[in-house]
Amino acid sequence: MAAPWLRLGAERLFEMPAVLELLSRSNSTSQAFAEVLRLPKQQLRKLLYPLQEVERFLAPDRRQDLHLRIFDPSPEDIARADKVFTVTEGNRIDYVSSAVRIDHAPDLPRPEVCFIGRSNVGKSSLIKALFSLAPEVEVRVSKKPGHTKKMNFFKVGKHFTVVDMPGYGYRAPEDFVDMVETYLKERRNLKRTFLLVDSVVGIQKTDTIAIEMCEEFALPYVIVLTKIDKSSKGHLLKQVLQIQKFVNTKTQGCFPQLFPVSAVTFSGIHLLRCFIASVTGNLD
Repeated sequence: MAAPWLRLGAERLFEMPAVLELLSRSNSTSQAFAEVLRLPKQQLRKLLYPLQEVERFLAPDRRQDLHLRIFDPSPEDIARADKVFTVTEGNRIDYVSSAVRIDHAPDLPRPEVCFIGRSNVGKSSLIKALFSLAPEVEVRVSKKPGHTKKMNFFKVGKHFTVVDMPGYGYRAPEDFVDMVETYLKERRNLKRTFLLVDSVVGIQKTDTIAIEMCEEFALPYVIVLTKIDKSSKGHLLKQVLQIQKFVNTKTQGCFPQLFPVSAVTFSGIHLLRCFIASVTGNLD
């Protein structure tokens, strides 16, 4: 883990420019992340901690409604996670294979995370953004809903595997329920399920079915709000508060902190990479 004097969360990040300068010169920080750290304060907060950017528009008595800092990594932790997602000679990031049945899935002993969500919620676009430090990895993205028909497996070095699941709802594969339900029940190395919800429309009926599935199987899962670049600040704030209330009152296994992201502006991508690295044991 990071040295105690470097374990600074978002609060102190914006108060200590000397620490930012130190991190930008650190050998553990990539050149790309060093450039991120040089952004103006407001841009930096919006890019790294979009949920805290939303908080600025809340009345003080409503801020307690959001779980903002349950996962509050230091800039150094975020930089280390970025390196996990960076291709080097000793850290290859590759597409492995696809499967329509769990018994056809690759036998990968490393920890695994999967991404599920409605068709056209932006799963493949998000995974492509997570892999932006490995541009040679091909993640197929389509404007047509229901493009992903199989479970697609990607290995991130020797660290973990990322699984892009077919979308549910419109144009979902006929055997979607059997495919996904069996995977979620039987995949022993699955460490976290990331449930993507479109921030423009909020939680839909089909999303509640996926949530009920995660709850029934007692799976630890996370809600990721996609496409935040398409929502006004007011609309996004409304959706965040509604979804947070849903998580607080209707779920047991859901991580209490939401993760808003944009695959277009990359807002929230660094933080999500860091959370993935953490739950797969790569920030220990």
